[in-house]
Amino acid sequence: MSSATDRFKTRLEQLSARNVHIGLVDGEGIFRHKVVEADKAVKLAGDGYRFCEVVYAWDIAERTYGGGTFIDRPASLDPESIRAYPFAADEALCIADFDLPFGTRSPRNQLRRLLDELGELGFDAHAAFEFEFFVFDETPDSLRAKNFRDLDSFAKNNRTYSLQTAAVHGDLLAGLKQTMATMDVHLDAMHTELGPGCLEAPLVHAKGIKAADDAVLFKNFAKAYFLRNGLMAGFMSKWSNDFPGQSGHLHLSLTNRADGGPTFYDAAAPDGLSQTMRHFIGGVLALMPETLALCSHTVNAYKRLVPGAWAPTAATWGIQNRTCAVRVMNDSPSVTRLEFRVPSADTNPYLSLAMLLGAGLWGLRHEIEPPAPREDDCYAAEPDPTARFPRDLVEAADRLDASTPAREILGDTFVDTFVHARRMEAAAYAGQITEWELKRYLEVV
Repeated sequence: MSSATDRFKTRLEQLSARNVHIGLVDGEGIFRHKVVEADKAVKLAGDGYRFCEVVYAWDIAERTYGGGTFIDRPASLDPESIRAYPFAADEALCIADFDLPFGTRSPRNQLRRLLDELGELGFDAHAAFEFEFFVFDETPDSLRAKNFRDLDSFAKNNRTYSLQTAAVHGDLLAGLKQTMATMDVHLDAMHTELGPGCLEAPLVHAKGIKAADDAVLFKNFAKAYFLRNGLMAGFMSKWSNDFPGQSGHLHLSLTNRADGGPTFYDAAAPDGLSQTMRHFIGGVLALMPETLALCSHTVNAYKRLVPGAWAPTAATWGIQNRTCAVRVMNDSPSVTRLEFRVPSADTNPYLSLAMLLGAGLWGLRHEIEPPAPREDDCYAAEPDPTARFPRDLVEAADRLDASTPAREILGDTFVDTFVHARRMEAAAYAGQITEWELKRYLEVV
């Protein structure tokens, strides 16, 4: 038995796990899983796991793109990802992923590779996501009965930073926090946001791949938790014209592997920002418009990235400036970090973090100097045409397809697979007759 298999078995024994929920996270960030007995999981950890390739050949509605044989591909279980399963005392969960070469299509594999490249330069990444999401007083049955319209919201009198919501529904929110803690996913805080039933959950930062794993598990298991309580959680970018969109902001800092010290801080710099941080930001800003599809991969994401929706529309940066796409937070040396404010709540965390690291590494290697930090209201300013974001998923996919740096960072196989999937998603939307069109045209033209 290999050392990895030994670690796998030992960890299951520590959790007294009789069953293991094995999840392979697809390109949309959905935890596709099977349940097996613990003995079989140990065997799969040693002998290899196989999973159907269809998860990279269908859309989020599980409609295949056509062609293909949908065979099972070799995959592996990650023993470092084992957590306690939150809804049963004697069960565990584990994340798996496809082996290479097929696994180059996987966002998680791409992120792991970029973290390794970062390590080769002597750095470790620490990251944390924070998600805004809406909770509805609905069930899957009621949602369909209403044809997804006129939805009832949880906590209808909710306000931003509302004491009333927290006081009245404290047990429910405490249960969510405990569910996550069972999986070693910890919340830095929880508070209400703008709109009925809107909550925000900032996660505690974690090192490396765990930060993205935590974010994926939070989203998938938050939906399950609320369903178990007769409610529904929605992580769409923008579900209503009456409220701003829902963000999925990402915080990132780098530390030196040699001594664990903060890499983004320099006491000698007037603003406290190191040259490493400046070059990292320079790469992120330079590549953001052409790689936007990586963190904004749904049609709906672009309904949030518009003026007036509390979201950026161009690649900008500033120190403590919340209207920028990249906000630098330099309150103290140990917490000097950047906040990537572009991703929506529907983002795939592996892709958002891979996008950020890939562009930042590109900036470090090419010593890209960023422009001067913005001190104005970027929401109110006309964007620089070279920094402006693509206006929709079609344009974003086209720009990613044509991006030489993106292909250098992620490889042709990943870019081609991902771009094709985004174009199929955009095509599915383009053929729909919307309620807006009916109201606007049916009686008039």
